[in-house]
Amino acid sequence: MTTIAFIGLGHMGGPMAANLVKAGHQVVGFDLSPASCDQARADGASIAGSAGEAVRDADVVITMLPAGKHVLSVWTGIVSAVKPGTLLIDCSTIDVDSARRAHSLAQEQGGNLQSLDAPVSGGVGGAKAATLTFMAGGAPEAFARAEPILSQMGKKVVHCGDAGAGQAAKICNNMILGISMIGVAEAFVLAEKLGLSHQALFDVASTASGQCWSLTTYCPVPGPVPASPANNGYKPGFAAALMLKDLRLAQEAALSSGATTPLGAEAAQLYSLFAAAGHEGDDFSGIINFIRGQTKT
Repeated sequence: MTTIAFIGLGHMGGPMAANLVKAGHQVVGFDLSPASCDQARADGASIAGSAGEAVRDADVVITMLPAGKHVLSVWTGIVSAVKPGTLLIDCSTIDVDSARRAHSLAQEQGGNLQSLDAPVSGGVGGAKAATLTFMAGGAPEAFARAEPILSQMGKKVVHCGDAGAGQAAKICNNMILGISMIGVAEAFVLAEKLGLSHQALFDVASTASGQCWSLTTYCPVPGPVPASPANNGYKPGFAAALMLKDLRLAQEAALSSGATTPLGAEAAQLYSLFAAAGHEGDDFSGIINFIRGQTKT
């Protein structure tokens, strides 16, 4: 049994912490939301009065927070409160520069602290089912120590490289996802105009060169893939606001690195317009309705 501090018990962090409890670990959680704390307590975690209190006796600290500024704020406060040798893992999706700065905070503190950036893919459903994919960046020794714990919250754990590499992999992957979903949605809209049924296009493209995850697992029209959000009024799933966040992170990284990503830029623009039209809470596959010219899903 490992003592694990879990800071950030929201839609993703709460179920992840619950799975660590189920795996037999002692989990001490903290969140600014009383409701999130109540749910974590019901799931078997202990609740601390502050982040510092949560990490004081922990062997491992996991953070799951909204943005880089929140991660840096929390890590700045806790690196002096943790025990020597503590492993710090950030599972948030943040910009690469902030992730690298978080690693530096751990290194600068001393005390043989180890650190890992390990953002996730799989959404709330994956968090609940413990089927997330973790993309990890950091020293091999930190990854080796973290892998057994991350595996209890997910089905795949990949070491992507040094500090920040996990975040780099996450934003590149989600840029592919955002672009491909728009492409699939455009194809279905064109098929509608040409009188081709949704099922006919799916049956062809899902077994031909148009095959991709956005089509075969997350099809943006009702019918062909019963489990996709299209069959549930485009309830997330993975909200458009989160897709927009990741696409913007990708564009920030492209700008800072000098990469040319014209399709990524266009995808970010389309999701920005979709969110601004009041659909930030819809599943990101609902972009098909925006492409159709509909103002409401």
